[in-house]
Amino acid sequence: MPFVIAKDGTQIFYKDWGSGRPVVFSHGWPLTADAWDPQLQLVADNGYRAIAHDRRGGGRSSQPWEGNDLDTYADDLAQLIETLDLRDVILVGHSTGGGEVARYIGRYGTDRVAKAVLLSAIAPLMVKTDANPEGLPIEVFDDIRKGILTDRSQFYEDLSASFYGANRPASQVSKGIRDAFWMWSMQVGIKGAYDCVKAFSETDLTEDLRGFDVPTLIVHGDDDQIVPIVAAGNKSSGIVKDVDYKVYPGAPHGLAMVAPFADKFNADLLAFVRA
Repeated sequence: MPFVIAKDGTQIFYKDWGSGRPVVFSHGWPLTADAWDPQLQLVADNGYRAIAHDRRGGGRSSQPWEGNDLDTYADDLAQLIETLDLRDVILVGHSTGGGEVARYIGRYGTDRVAKAVLLSAIAPLMVKTDANPEGLPIEVFDDIRKGILTDRSQFYEDLSASFYGANRPASQVSKGIRDAFWMWSMQVGIKGAYDCVKAFSETDLTEDLRGFDVPTLIVHGDDDQIVPIVAAGNKSSGIVKDVDYKVYPGAPHGLAMVAPFADKFNADLLAFVRA
């Protein structure tokens, strides 16, 4: 299996499909690169080089005790891009992966980046503060941590319902999709999963978003039960300069995997990549 070695020696697994201009995907929590497989095949089939890595702490990557934070996630992404000597890159990040993309641009700039896509991204800040009253109370994230430590298997099974909107009357979410979510989540070590809750909920990415100087597509569902649109897409779209903001009515957090939203996202993604 292909790996790059992070600065601290952590092995970061990646998949590398097709050839052409690189499109690099960063996945959400608590998943792996496999969650991006439909989009990887889509862009590779259309003449692009599709790359996705397993974030440290899960999947086929190492599970280090330290470094489960957005600064280090961004450094790992930079190591992948630099090791493969990728240029003119299109970065695509979902949820925590969107935060990873934002922090990468904040730390490394856009010398190697041509465009960015933020899908259901955590940016600019998830937790409620005096300066961010639209955010979620810290108790929401404390409950997530409790679920991970108490019975993470059942917690992930339950979480899959709100993640994909399977708890909505008109849902078309299959049992297979929810089973895949559980399987990917259980491949993430408990330490990495636990630490990442603080990373995705309490990291302020406002200044990182202000550093975006490339065309950016922001997509968010207005029925996102995991990263509510009011504190995420609505705010980040007002910070990023060159932005195309698309709101999907009725769409859940994991919209890229469920009907009828996946087809729309795939079409919007491919059009943005080609533009």
